[in-house]
Amino acid sequence: MSTTPALEIRNLTRRYGTVAALDDLSLTLEPGRIVALFGENGSGKTTLLKVISGLLAEYTGEVLVHGHRPGPESKAMVSFLPDQSFLPDTISAATAVEMFSDFFADFDAARATTLIADLGVDATRKLKTLSKGQREKVQLALAMSRRARIYLLDEPISGVDPAAREVILNTILAQYDPDALVVISTHLIADIEAVADAAVFLRGGRVLMAGDADDLRASHGQSLDQLFRTAYQTTRS
Repeated sequence: MSTTPALEIRNLTRRYGTVAALDDLSLTLEPGRIVALFGENGSGKTTLLKVISGLLAEYTGEVLVHGHRPGPESKAMVSFLPDQSFLPDTISAATAVEMFSDFFADFDAARATTLIADLGVDATRKLKTLSKGQREKVQLALAMSRRARIYLLDEPISGVDPAAREVILNTILAQYDPDALVVISTHLIADIEAVADAAVFLRGGRVLMAGDADDLRASHGQSLDQLFRTAYQTTRS
């Protein structure tokens, strides 16, 4: 395993007009970890993932992805699953696999095809005919079929039933390279807690707390779910 941090962020600030979505945020994450990214709406989770992935370029501070600033080299290492659908409604899952094969040199088309089938999705059907959960499974299969060094998954289990959540989480665990960093942004703390090695809590574009999941539980005497509720209730009062 590499000794270089997968992700180093120093004094990162990103503004939308006068509002700081990220406010002097600093964070270091190591490879080979599943990191849960928690926070309320507007805490900066999605903005942070977009900066790391290279989709947002206007910011101050420093972001290093395996030692590279966001750009072509870093983008080749990062597989980003956004929280919104990113595929045309009119194509099939099979066509989406072909598209990803053209776009990404590290994409494993055979793996994606098998994974889509294993997830119970008919790859010949147009995406507009699939349920929300089935579409999310297709998008997850595409994202996890890249041989990436960092996976950024923005709300991969939101809006689907508990059974589908379990399938999606099991898919993430089964498919990612153990030397890769996986960052999962979610509001569903209880669902993700069992698989998270570490947790980062954001509040107002800053890191409220971060650390190894077991250490956070031990030091606070609470589950991550309880800690989330307590921390954000406290910061409101």
